[in-house]
Amino acid sequence: MAEALLKEYKNKLSAVTLIPSDGGRYEVSVNDKLVFSKLELGRFPEVEEIKAHLG
Repeated sequence: MAEALLKEYKNKLSAVTLIPSDGGRYEVSVNDKLVFSKLELGRFPEVEEIKAHLG
């Protein structure tokens, strides 16, 4: 997913940071705001869900 977002938003994103974790956690934050949590929803995000937060 990070690669797809970087390709499409390469002129708008300054960075994409992947932080390893455990316990089934997969969270996406934009400008330090949590926009998706696999722990809360029980699934991985669709790319379009993340794009909606990028403007």
